[in-house]
Amino acid sequence: MKGTRQSEILHIIETHKIETQEELARYLEQEGYRVTQATVSRDIKELGLIKVADKTGGQRYAVMQDVKGIYDERVKTVFRQSVMRVDIAGFIIVLHTLPGMAQAAAIAVDNLNWPEIVGTIAGDDTIFVALRDEKDKGVIAEQFRKLMKGLL
Repeated sequence: MKGTRQSEILHIIETHKIETQEELARYLEQEGYRVTQATVSRDIKELGLIKVADKTGGQRYAVMQDVKGIYDERVKTVFRQSVMRVDIAGFIIVLHTLPGMAQAAAIAVDNLNWPEIVGTIAGDDTIFVALRDEKDKGVIAEQFRKLMKGLL
C-alpha cells in the first residue's frame, strides 16, 4: 500500500502543480487513498520532495533530483556574480568577492561538493577555502577561475 501510494504521489506531482500537503491529500483521496496529513508529510520526507519556485512565481512540490541541475546552475551563478579574484596562500585558496557577498559565495563553494575542499570561512568580501592537500591548490584555483568565466 505504501509503495503504491508513494508511486501515485510521484505521478501526481509530475502531472499537477501541487503547492500544499492538503492539495496532495485531496488528489490521493480522488485516487482512492485514505490518508492523513501526517502520512502525507512522512511520504514527502521519504520521497525527498522539496518545494521549488515555478515559472509563474508560485511554488510546487518536486523530486529533489529533478531540480539538481537547476540548483547547480544557481550555485554557479552566485559564484560568478560574486567572486572577483582568486589567490593562493599555502594550502588555502583566497577568493575576493564584492563587498557583502562572501557569505553567499562561500555557500556556493560549499555546495559545489568538490572532494578536495575541506571547508570555507567567509568574512565580508573574502573567503578562505581550505584544501585537503596542498598539491591540489593550482588545479582548484584554476577551476575557480574557469567557474568565474562561466566555463564550468
